[in-house]
Amino acid sequence: MTEINNFLCVGQGDIAQHIRLNRANRHGLIAGATGTGKTVTLQILAEGFSQAGVPVFAADVKGDLSGISQQGKDNPKMIERAAETGPENYTFRGYPTIFWDLFGKKGHPIRTTVSEMGPLLLSQLLGLNDTQEGVLNIAFTLADDEGMLLLDLKDLRAMLNFIGENSSSISTKYGNVSKASVGAIQRRLLVLEQEGAKKFFGEPALELNDFMRCNDDGKGYINILSAQTLMQNPKLYSTFLLWLLSELFEELPEVGDPDKPKLVFFFDEAHLLFQDAPKALIKKVEQVVRLIRSKGVGVYFVTQNPIDIPESILGQLGNRIQHALRAFTPRDQKAVKAAAQTFRSNPKLDVKEAITQLGVGKALVSVLDEQGAPTIVEKTKIRPPESRMGPATASERKEVINTSPVLDKYTERVDRKSAFELLSARAEKAAAAEQAAEKERRYKKPRTKKRTSKRSSSRSTTNTVIRSVTKIVTSRVGQQLVRGILGSLFKGR
Repeated sequence: MTEINNFLCVGQGDIAQHIRLNRANRHGLIAGATGTGKTVTLQILAEGFSQAGVPVFAADVKGDLSGISQQGKDNPKMIERAAETGPENYTFRGYPTIFWDLFGKKGHPIRTTVSEMGPLLLSQLLGLNDTQEGVLNIAFTLADDEGMLLLDLKDLRAMLNFIGENSSSISTKYGNVSKASVGAIQRRLLVLEQEGAKKFFGEPALELNDFMRCNDDGKGYINILSAQTLMQNPKLYSTFLLWLLSELFEELPEVGDPDKPKLVFFFDEAHLLFQDAPKALIKKVEQVVRLIRSKGVGVYFVTQNPIDIPESILGQLGNRIQHALRAFTPRDQKAVKAAAQTFRSNPKLDVKEAITQLGVGKALVSVLDEQGAPTIVEKTKIRPPESRMGPATASERKEVINTSPVLDKYTERVDRKSAFELLSARAEKAAAAEQAAEKERRYKKPRTKKRTSKRSSSRSTTNTVIRSVTKIVTSRVGQQLVRGILGSLFKGR
């Protein structure tokens, strides 16, 4: 594929349709009903960005996208279509690919720590109410104040257990803690573990630089997340992608509008992100989407209906590819009308009618021009991919994994000392101190004096531990943990 003047070929209408690489960080939308060609459009855009030296991240929801790592099959119809739509020098080839999988089965494991995800996104993942979210915030605040990392779910469980057992004393400093709320959070964590999320939390945690690689030929790696199993838990899927987006936002430096993006992020099944999400979270997502483009990251939402995306976010998506929509129900008709109204009108085209009549592999396309304004919408024949349409075989996937630049980096799980071990050690120390105190009272105190009750001794020892845990450690200058817009940790600060 040849990129002309930093243009990425999309297809051919009355005029050729290209996305300008210096406008590709202004985000985009790929929409359309099932079976109209959204996945192929995602595939050809990923190829174009990779060819231009831009790394890509995309979730493989149906399993079809893994074929991007393999050479496409020599097909006369594809060659004929390429002659009509571009690109120049069309050839069949595979693209540099790294496979990832939260469960470590079809790609390299992806992990983050509980501390890095933060209470806001974890509350969303667990579906907590306001009171429960408040208790979870106390758990994170207590851990952050102590510089006590919550690396995996057993660390969080230990911290919640400690808070529940000492709720009255902790409430004095951090606010009310309901034992019922602690119990409810623990039950939600149990369900989350049973759904497989236990594998997601831990170390070694993902380093974002591993998503932003180019190969020796200068092509950007296409990072494919195996999401077939993950999609069985839509909440985990959407929360993971939102966490990843927030990590990119917090870690990457400001670059303004670069000549080409540093990374392009495809958010497939985007409606899951906004489904039942509280308004406060949607506002924060809107803020991240608005600001992350200045970090050189382009975000492309892929969904069936444009109305699945809140208007405040939809208005920020400059490059739009709209495949066919059906108008069978009132909601469908509303979606068609909404999609038509978002395009810059073309006097030669009835956009509302065209959306319902588009064939497979065709779309209405409007992109940003050199001034950043949307172009007139054009009915466009989407170009064919150069890589395989359809999944890679198990052996092909294994070969790609075995030659990956991050081979073995994330394979072995690490469990270093964190909140679980620290709190367990404190509990053991408190128990030992209590036993020593009891022994001393038994042999040294006069028999005429009333023996201090075990309950009183236990309470005294527990209070000592609480004071040790809940105080802010002023001697740890520079270790205070700072959180960003979506509650994720600033690293190295």
